[in-house]
Amino acid sequence: MKNKTRVTLERFKNLKNQYRLVAEGIGVGVLTGLLVSLFRLALEKAELLRSSVLLRASEDMAGTVMALAMLFAACFASWYCLRKVPLCGGSGIPQVKGELLGEMEQNWWQIIAAKFIGGVCAIGGGLSLGREGPSIQLGAMVGKGFSRLSGNLKTEEKLLMTCGAGAGLSGAFCAPLAGVVFALEELHKNFSTEVLVLTMTASVASDFVSSYIFGLTPVFGLYADGKLPLSRYWMVLLLGVILGAFGVFYNWMTARVQDLYGKLPRRSMRVLVPFLLVIVLAVFYPEVLGSGHHLVGEIAAENFALKALLLLLAVKFFFSIISFGCGVPGGIFLPLLVLGAITGGLFAMAAGSLAGYEELYLVNFVILGMAGYFSSIVRSPITGVILITEMSGNFKNFLPLAIVALTAYLTADLLGGQPIYDQLLHRMLAKKSDYGTDEETRSHKVLLESDVYIGSRMDGEKIEKMLLPPGCLVVSVQREQKEIVPSGSTVLAGGDKLVLLCSQGDVQVVEEKLNNICRRIKM
Repeated sequence: MKNKTRVTLERFKNLKNQYRLVAEGIGVGVLTGLLVSLFRLALEKAELLRSSVLLRASEDMAGTVMALAMLFAACFASWYCLRKVPLCGGSGIPQVKGELLGEMEQNWWQIIAAKFIGGVCAIGGGLSLGREGPSIQLGAMVGKGFSRLSGNLKTEEKLLMTCGAGAGLSGAFCAPLAGVVFALEELHKNFSTEVLVLTMTASVASDFVSSYIFGLTPVFGLYADGKLPLSRYWMVLLLGVILGAFGVFYNWMTARVQDLYGKLPRRSMRVLVPFLLVIVLAVFYPEVLGSGHHLVGEIAAENFALKALLLLLAVKFFFSIISFGCGVPGGIFLPLLVLGAITGGLFAMAAGSLAGYEELYLVNFVILGMAGYFSSIVRSPITGVILITEMSGNFKNFLPLAIVALTAYLTADLLGGQPIYDQLLHRMLAKKSDYGTDEETRSHKVLLESDVYIGSRMDGEKIEKMLLPPGCLVVSVQREQKEIVPSGSTVLAGGDKLVLLCSQGDVQVVEEKLNNICRRIKM
């Protein structure tokens, strides 16, 4: 153990003087871009197949029998993947966060196989799920596999997993900046130069591969004819409040539906519920099947009347939650963005006649609705603004996007809503027997980094007052490009960057401690 600790520290000392990890980050980005692009292509083929099968089913009995057979085959495949590899379920983002915190251990090649097959079957089968969460987990597992095959240390493995996760989002949505910011804002929840540089190289590499395959056209490609006038910004604030409250309700409903699913005695019964619902919706309302990516453009093109949008919002909302709650592989990004677009379109239609604005601003509110709803549910406003800007290809709405995202975020926070991925992670960690790590894995030594914010509790305090868990040490203090060898009497200053050594099993506790004493301003 002492030898491993010494090697970890020595490798860290040389980390900033070499470009090996940058090169590995590029490799992870290229591999993730290829895998995620293949996943995206498979989903497109599966959804085209579903549409053609449904068309055939509406014509004769043989087509109906074929459609039912394919649906139950997709149901069985999704259930089987989930049964064999439980950690492949859901979006995959909580699993990535859990492993970065040292609370989970995933088998990288099993996750890649099960997530790919299960995700294609679940989303292709018609469940209202998205590709982004699976893409992030796939990318993280590419980074982990790359690290394991390269013989890297645990700390380096976590960096490459973060690179892969950012590259996964970048490749899924052709949004490299969003991939970088997501890694900092959601996965690490603090700024790190090393994470920034490595994740950017991986995200750019992944986006290049994805763009080469799918072209440079934005995912949504919404065109707004003009900027929203400043005189209408009161509407942006009002929309942000509505989206914030709606996001809290979404997260609350997600938890309640998962509780109801938990009362079913068998996993197979939980998986069967949304697939049976697909049969009903295929007959009466096929528009809500799948992720609903195409609906965003249709809403912006004014293809729905007010009442039709209300019905679409209600059905899509409940079907998305029922689909996600069953636990099969699939994400929530795309469905929640569609729900945000519907809400923005509804708001524009309902308030437009009262406010007297032109119809051309409908597209603006569709874009704002996606960013605000994302911010209220995920609670990552910067990622939301950048993601929607890159996905829509519209750069005219930075100011209103920032306002609606911030307003929705603050509204959700005031209402006491919990971020969706934190909520899901806590539920998973409650089942330690299914998802927890073994003692050997928890004992692995890893390095953590943390800034000391100006005005935080540790600004001007001695290291000994940090009261860290036993066995956790501050091994380096970096101040103005200089390194200080610390002791308990070393006085920290705002702007310092700390490097800490601890066991993997203590990472979550240490991170929470650092958030309270180093990354939070005293009031």
